[in-house]
Amino acid sequence: MAGHSKWANIQHRKGAQDKKKAKIFAKLSKEITIAAKMGGSGDPDMNPRLRLAIANARGASMPKDNITRAIDKAVGGDMEQYEEIRYEGFASGGVGLIVECSTDNKNRSGGDVRASFTKNGGNLGETGAVSFGFDQVGQIVFSAEAGGEDAVMEAAIEAGADDVEFDGDAHIIYTAREDLMDVASSLEGKFGEVEASATELIWKPQNLVPVEDEETAGKILKLIEVLEDLDDVQNVYSNYDISDELMEKLLD
Repeated sequence: MAGHSKWANIQHRKGAQDKKKAKIFAKLSKEITIAAKMGGSGDPDMNPRLRLAIANARGASMPKDNITRAIDKAVGGDMEQYEEIRYEGFASGGVGLIVECSTDNKNRSGGDVRASFTKNGGNLGETGAVSFGFDQVGQIVFSAEAGGEDAVMEAAIEAGADDVEFDGDAHIIYTAREDLMDVASSLEGKFGEVEASATELIWKPQNLVPVEDEETAGKILKLIEVLEDLDDVQNVYSNYDISDELMEKLLD
């Protein structure tokens, strides 16, 4: 079940995001508030989405007080009415992008996302134009030091995972979307802490688009960075395949 993953490239991008901790905390707080509101409960034991949001916030070292305030905002009814919207489009080189937003103004978020694509060599498409080539699955990530390949794979499959990949840097465990929390709970504590914000529902590409040209790769990463900086954007997923060597060159 081993296979190639782009976790190293994802980590490069997350490393750049780590420099913007305040913005990261703001997005995590927003997800906690939305999860508590939409899940109908501020109790994570009764609300799987909230439990996941809190786990990711803790993984990013968000202070406990911030988490509590985010939950209280939803429970107390002191929050905007958010709508979850998915945008799909293409970056340079035909790379597909899925952009997930939580917004209280879909006209604003739509305009911001469209402008980001247009100004950075991309094209916004219709819903479904990109997502047909992706699968929505659960993802859990452990560092390479967590355990041997066989041990992690055996435990993950026994816990109900669908697939396990190891790329030399991390063990990436995939689950059916409805099984994510059960598998994560089963593996909790067996292999130490998961990577920060790495127990989540993701859009996993069925096939990757190779990108070998430095200019094209730079445009793709710039568009993703611009999108992730938008206040309404929660997640951006792509199907680019940029080598670690080229990625390192671009990030130097």
